[in-house]
Amino acid sequence: MAEVELLLPKEYGYVVLVLVLYGCVNVWMAIQVGKARRKYKVMYPIMYATAADTKDHNLFNCVQRGHQNSLEMMPVFFLLMVLGGIRHPLVSASLGLFYTVTRIFYFKGYSTGEPKNRLSIGKFNFLAMLGLMICTISFGVHLLRA
Repeated sequence: MAEVELLLPKEYGYVVLVLVLYGCVNVWMAIQVGKARRKYKVMYPIMYATAADTKDHNLFNCVQRGHQNSLEMMPVFFLLMVLGGIRHPLVSASLGLFYTVTRIFYFKGYSTGEPKNRLSIGKFNFLAMLGLMICTISFGVHLLRA
């Protein structure tokens, strides 16, 4: 364990904590989808409801889609956090926290049943992602120059 501690800056702990926070947010979103399944009577294994499944198919689909989009983006977010955070732990953790908060707004906006509502504050998650890409590129360039 001492070897890992020597390789990573102490501040990398913030990166780890933000990743755990995002995992918790993801679980919260999954619970919201489960509640929507019960409320709109959309049973498994149906991923997206149709009018034949429930009259509120659009409301359910918006909740489901908000979570699904977050799942689609999670691998890229995690990769950029883990790698960019090695060289820039405080910047990456800050950007990751900002990303996590904007994903909550994205999900809550989408869950209204009006997809455009996801973009009010949720659209700013792409700024955080851009910042994380820059941190990761900086880390890669640093490795090549070392």
